[in-house]
Amino acid sequence: MGEDVEELKGVFSVLSSQVPALIRGIIASVFSEEAGREMGKAAGAFYKGLIEAGIPHDAAIKMTENYISVFTNLGEIMKRLGPGMEKEKKIQKEAEEKEVEKEAGERTEQQ
Repeated sequence: MGEDVEELKGVFSVLSSQVPALIRGIIASVFSEEAGREMGKAAGAFYKGLIEAGIPHDAAIKMTENYISVFTNLGEIMKRLGPGMEKEKKIQKEAEEKEVEKEAGERTEQQ
């Protein structure tokens, strides 16, 4: 069981250090100037395709707004995950400390 706990600690350690950085990187790329330009181009192409397909102007605008909101909503979700990951890291560290205390107490009892 001790090996499983150590392996799990290792996994959580990697996750807690790598995932927040990954999320920050994704957020930065989603909200960068270049990403904004690319999103604008994509929205324009989407709208143009709708119009060319015969979709009425008002409906095409609404559909394009919904299309853009998918990206902005995803960005907002990721922003909220960032602080959540920091909280998870703190909880994981506290759990590790309790496990170490428990193991130390068990060793003391065995002596």
